[in-house]
Amino acid sequence: MTAPHKRSRRAIALPLGMATATALAFLPNVSASAADTDGSATRTATTTADATALSYVVNVRPGHGTSASVKKAIAKAGGTIVTSYDQIGVIVVHSSNADFARTIRGVRGVQSAGNTRNAPLPAQSTTDMGAPQVLTAAQEKAASAEAAAGQDPLESLQWDLPAIKADKAHEKTLGSSKVTVAVIDTGVDDTHPDIAPNFNRDASVNCVTGKPDTTDGAWRPTAAESPHGTHVAGEIAAAKNGVGITGVAPGVKVAGIKVATTAGYFYTEAVVCGFVWAAEHHVDVTNNSYYTDPWYFNCKDDPDQKALVDAITRASQYAEHKGTVNVAAAGNENYDLAADSITDPVSPNDGTPSDRVIDPSKCYDIPTQLPGVVTVAATGAKGIKSSFSNHGLGVIDVAAPGGDSTRYQTPAPPATSGLILGPLPGGTWGYMAGTSMASPHVAGVAALIKSTHPHASAALVKALLYAEADATPCTDPYDIDDDGKVDAVCEGTKNHNGFYGWGTVNALNAVTE
Repeated sequence: MTAPHKRSRRAIALPLGMATATALAFLPNVSASAADTDGSATRTATTTADATALSYVVNVRPGHGTSASVKKAIAKAGGTIVTSYDQIGVIVVHSSNADFARTIRGVRGVQSAGNTRNAPLPAQSTTDMGAPQVLTAAQEKAASAEAAAGQDPLESLQWDLPAIKADKAHEKTLGSSKVTVAVIDTGVDDTHPDIAPNFNRDASVNCVTGKPDTTDGAWRPTAAESPHGTHVAGEIAAAKNGVGITGVAPGVKVAGIKVATTAGYFYTEAVVCGFVWAAEHHVDVTNNSYYTDPWYFNCKDDPDQKALVDAITRASQYAEHKGTVNVAAAGNENYDLAADSITDPVSPNDGTPSDRVIDPSKCYDIPTQLPGVVTVAATGAKGIKSSFSNHGLGVIDVAAPGGDSTRYQTPAPPATSGLILGPLPGGTWGYMAGTSMASPHVAGVAALIKSTHPHASAALVKALLYAEADATPCTDPYDIDDDGKVDAVCEGTKNHNGFYGWGTVNALNAVTE
C-alpha cells in the first residue's frame, strides 16, 4: 500500500534558517502511473467511509433551477442538498450512501455527478507543507536602511518588482481602486497593515462548505491555517503606504475568498462557490494558486472526476462571461503538461494514493488547464524558469517571478533571497516560493491593465496581457543545477514556448499601451 502523500501545494514554504539544499527538498519533483479509468479506486475509498457523509456535485442543465424530479431522486438516493447554483446547473449534495453518485447519474436530467472527496466530512489531512521564512526585526531594519526614496521599507528586497517593470509602472499609476482582485485561497488576513488599506470586504466570503458564509471575518485564516492566501494577496495589492512591501498593483482592491479547509484541502464545491461568488460580486480578476483536491489530474473517462471537471469548468467560465479574468498557477512538480504522459503519485491525496500514468491532454489539473484560464509558469531572479515550475507548449500562457533557490538564481543586491517576499498573518512578512507566487504577479498586471482599460472585456484584458508580455526565448539547454544534465526541455519559438508562453509579463506596458 502506498503511503499517503502530503498536499502538494502551488507554494514552496521555506522555514527560517533552513539551508538551501534542504529547502529544495520542499520542491516536489516526483514521477509516477495509471488512472483508475473505471472509477473502482474511488468507489473503494468511498465505500470504506460506510455511513460517513461525503460531498458530491450533481450537474444538471443550467438556468432552470433544480427540477422536482431531480430533487426527489437526490433524496431517494440518500442525499441532502446543501446549496445549488442554478445559473451554472451545479448542485452540492451530502450523502452517506456509497452508491449515491452511481445511482444519481442514471436519473433523467442529470448530466454528471461525482464525489468531491474521499475523506469523510470534515476532511482529515496532514498539515501544511513547511512554514514561511519570516523576516526578523534586524532584517527588516537592514532592508529599511537600503530603501531608496519613495520605496516602502522592504521594497529593496523585492527583486520581483523590477523583474516585471512594476517599479516603473508605479511611477505612472498604482492602479484603480475601482478594480478588485479576489484571492481564491486559504483565507486573507485583512487586518495586516499592508492589506487593510486596499481590502474589499463586500467581495470577501468563506466558501469552504460550498455555500457562501458572509459572517464578518469568515474569510480570514485561523492561527492554525496556512498563511498562503495572505502572502498572495499582498503580492497583488500590498499598499504603497510606508509600511512593509509594495504589491504589483498597490492601488487596486483585493478580496479574500476562502475555499480551503482547515486541513488545507481545496474541494470542488468550495471552488465552484468561489468562482460564482466572484462573478456575482463584479470581481475583475481571480487568482487561483492551488489545484482542486483530491485529484492532481482529473480524468474525464472516470465519471466522478468528470463531474468535478464539469462543475469547475462551468463556474470558471460563468465568471469569465461576467467579465472576470481567471489566473492560475501552473504547479510545482517540473512536469511537462504537454507531454504524452505524466506519472501522478499523489492522487487521491485525501485517501490512499497510488501511482497512475495519465495523459494531460485528457486528464486535467483544475483550474490550471481549464479553457480560458490564464496559466502561469514561475521564473527566478535570473529570469529563467524556476527549477520546480511546470511547463508545456500550448499550456503555459505567460511567466512571472515565483522565486527559486537562491543558489540557483541569486538576485542582485540589496536583495538577499531568491524567494518572494510578502505579508504573513499577524502583521509580519516572510519569503515563499512557487508558481503560487508567480500567479499573483500576473493577476496584479491584469489588474493594472483593467485599471488602464476600465471597459475592457475579460477576453481583451487577456489579449493585452499576452501582447504586452516580453518575449522570452527558450532556455536551452536548461541545466538549472549545473550538473551537466538537462533538467527540462523547452519547446517552441522565442515568441511562444513551453517555458514562458507568450513571454514574461510586463507591468509598465500594462499602464502605457
